[in-house]
Amino acid sequence: MNTAYLYIARRLSLASEGNRISPAVGVGIAAVALAVVVMAAAIAIVVGFKREITSKVAGFNSHIVVMPVPDAPSQSGAVGTLTLTPSLKSVLDSQPYIREYSLQAAIPAILKTPTDFKGVYLKSLSNAETREFIASAVTAGSLPDFEADSARNLVAISRLAASRLGLKAGDRIDTYFIADRIIVRPLKVAAVFNSHFDSYDDAFIFGSLDLIRDVAGLSPNEATSIAISVDDFADVEYNSTELRAALLNAYTQGLTYRMYDVVDARQSGAGYFHWLSMLDTNVIVVLTLMTIVAVITLISGMLILMVDKVRVIALLSALGASRKMIGRIFMLLAARIALIGLLIGDAASLILLYTQKATHFIPLDPDSYYIDFVPVEISIPAMLLLNAGVLAIIWISLILPSRFAGKAAPARTLARE
Repeated sequence: MNTAYLYIARRLSLASEGNRISPAVGVGIAAVALAVVVMAAAIAIVVGFKREITSKVAGFNSHIVVMPVPDAPSQSGAVGTLTLTPSLKSVLDSQPYIREYSLQAAIPAILKTPTDFKGVYLKSLSNAETREFIASAVTAGSLPDFEADSARNLVAISRLAASRLGLKAGDRIDTYFIADRIIVRPLKVAAVFNSHFDSYDDAFIFGSLDLIRDVAGLSPNEATSIAISVDDFADVEYNSTELRAALLNAYTQGLTYRMYDVVDARQSGAGYFHWLSMLDTNVIVVLTLMTIVAVITLISGMLILMVDKVRVIALLSALGASRKMIGRIFMLLAARIALIGLLIGDAASLILLYTQKATHFIPLDPDSYYIDFVPVEISIPAMLLLNAGVLAIIWISLILPSRFAGKAAPARTLARE
């Protein structure tokens, strides 16, 4: 591009009268800034929602869960249980994407108070990621180390269960387990958690794996499933397919004694992830609408600016500037306005997003959105990409209206001076 175009565009004033900025310029800057703020917020919020919901689903279900395929009951009656045999362990150890795995177990139970009762599943809390997730959701008491012997009769219950049964941290609750016989254990509520995932909170309480093994009559290396964490959750579906094939291959070769089912978090939480995918459509609509608003406003502003600078256009024409050159000058002038709007929009959006991330001052209804604040995920590369995309679209859109520049008759326009 000829540097003369850039020099003239930089020297042209954006003011219409004296030192006052033209209203068209002000509106154009405001439109671009507002569009950038809305688009940046939409992207950050959707990415934040995906992060929060994914962490909740994975927190309750683990990235991948390996379960035994149901078969005929054995003489021991251990239906639906698995044993971490050396051959099964070798299959899991051979998968490079598996970061951690651990045995876990769940058993149905009934929490009984003198006035009420509630059916739940008592689930072991042996997976590190699940422990971290539940610990982050604790609202009363503290989450114990369920692998310690001292925590054998301690449980963590949800706010829903505690509210219904009138319990609080430190209370004791009679818990009934129905296995081969009815077993009653007095358990102590060590912690109350609230994940805002009512469908999960209402169904599960968490406790010691040793307690479940004792009640269900399982041996030290038995459980009902294996919880697996992978290196990258984005590849969890591909990883689960690979693991399923590896376990099937081990069974057909006689290395494992039974078949296993593999379920990843995207399968177990399919409804939530389908809801998140719908948010992507909303973001596309927002980006499109705000880009259209910014482009139309800038085009209108550039046309008004051409009328305001008609004497400058006539002078450039009289000095021999072509219509193409004048059009390029006004395109650069409009791009200058867009850049000012982008910078203002970037600053405003970053201030807003960082404030929300730090203070959560914008709340949400957790019953509808599974979280009590608007989550945001700030990505500087995404902001830069957004800026580049908006600027490119604006530049392309200004090509046609720039052709109207240079139509002023130099002799007639300058004669009016």
